[in-house]
Amino acid sequence: MYPELLAHIKRYISLTPEEEEMLCARMELKKFKKKTMILEPGKHCAGNYFVLRGLLRQYLVNSKLNEQIIQFALEGWWIADQDSLLNKIPATTYIQTIEESHVLLLHEKDRIELFQKIPALESYFRIMMQKSFIAAQRRVSYIFNQNDEERYRYFSSLFPGFVQRIPQYMLASYLGFTPQFLSRLRAKKV
Repeated sequence: MYPELLAHIKRYISLTPEEEEMLCARMELKKFKKKTMILEPGKHCAGNYFVLRGLLRQYLVNSKLNEQIIQFALEGWWIADQDSLLNKIPATTYIQTIEESHVLLLHEKDRIELFQKIPALESYFRIMMQKSFIAAQRRVSYIFNQNDEERYRYFSSLFPGFVQRIPQYMLASYLGFTPQFLSRLRAKKV
């Protein structure tokens, strides 16, 4: 049994003890060292990863060969290349550990089968996708409506501990500015 996963799920839906067992039996515990590449473009995403411990990032490399971070995932968050999973196509993004990480992998075929056996689980994943979509919409809104300094202040106020865990260049990539700008902001004690 995976108490961290079950506690997270219980925030949104109720499962019977039998359903919890059925779900946990399908989860694959994976342990990765720091900077391990879990997914690369051209490969199919295996499924959804739930972070028990550690920190991951999903990113792409743009036409100027710069990394552009799409999302992070820390304890209690899910991460996957949803386009690869839904459309059964090769991934276009990378997923990499930033810290040593322990994750639970729910293979896509198992997730689909579990939806048939545990209908509430489909509701849970719908809620997770909605929350992820909202977060992406807000991020786009902040990029268009806030200047760089406002964006950094807002993100830092929401996730102060998280900001300390990620390398400066990754935070800058995620927030849409250069590492040099972030250095100047931090030097000003913003």
